[in-house]
Amino acid sequence: MLHEFRDLMSELKGKDAHFDKLFERHNELDDKIKDAEEGRVPLGDIEITTLKKEKLRVKDELNEYLTNYEK
Repeated sequence: MLHEFRDLMSELKGKDAHFDKLFERHNELDDKIKDAEEGRVPLGDIEITTLKKEKLRVKDELNEYLTNYEK
């Protein structure tokens, strides 16, 4: 995820509350999607699609935040 910002992401982890919140939300959604797709959590296709859209929205928000981040 957002490999071009790897160094900045490492720098912000644990130091920037907004970044931490977005990063954690993205990971939570990723885990839920994987669990559903692998049959560990019973979700329908529409629910999985909704989770994927939310994950993409959060990723876009992270990208915008990192792109515009000023030290």
